[in-house]
Amino acid sequence: MTALLASSDDGRPITALDDGSGPNLLVVHPGGGDATTWDGVTRHLTDDFRVVRIRRRIYVPEADIALPHSMTIEAADIVAVADLLESPVLLVGHSSGAVAALEAALLDPSAFAGLFLYEPPMPTKELIAGTAGARARAAFDGGNPVEAMRIHMRDIVRMPAAVIDAMFADQHMRAALSAYAAAQIADNEAIDALGVGIDRFATLEAPTTLIEGDLSPSHLRERLADLAAALPNARIVTLTGQGHIAHLAAPDTLAKTIRDMAKQVLHL
Repeated sequence: MTALLASSDDGRPITALDDGSGPNLLVVHPGGGDATTWDGVTRHLTDDFRVVRIRRRIYVPEADIALPHSMTIEAADIVAVADLLESPVLLVGHSSGAVAALEAALLDPSAFAGLFLYEPPMPTKELIAGTAGARARAAFDGGNPVEAMRIHMRDIVRMPAAVIDAMFADQHMRAALSAYAAAQIADNEAIDALGVGIDRFATLEAPTTLIEGDLSPSHLRERLADLAAALPNARIVTLTGQGHIAHLAAPDTLAKTIRDMAKQVLHL
């Protein structure tokens, strides 16, 4: 693995993890962690693909988070990294990373041969965080990052209570989540700042695969259906027996689904 370095519009260095060789996959990781959360999926792809995982600026541990964060900044960062890669590029985004990927594709449609988006929490008909986001921000600003992340998981992502209880009962998991609380809250706020509505994507003609898990929170699946209706060249693929974290629970399955789309758009 090597490091890839790009320059952002505001002069900030943008780094990415660069693995493998072959046709280009550009991955935008989900919130609540960093680019290494996709290690498992990456290992299943690098024999045949060059997998570049952008290190989203708000999730780089040593970086200061400039507030308010915006998806406009994230989109520009993604395009800056894409400009370093030879065409064609398949853009892969997961959760809030998929929201950023959509905005990047809208910013520069010519940069990407196709989009692979795993449950982007786009505010299609309602905000993603709303009043729960305000409560999470208050908890974090009040010095309680654990409670802020609990609110995020319970009231924004809407994960099952049993899953949340198990996560927060694990000391190491609780510490890991808390370490990224500032970034996660800023991430939620950046998504809500986009406003409700997705009509702007009607002109985005890139082939798009929208991924959902049949065990995922219903609001994520509803938002995905809204996107499928808005995008002119989209299809939905459902991962049986999976939820919102197939990158951890079934990385081989997720990698296979990426391969299937890559065959269509990267001329393999």
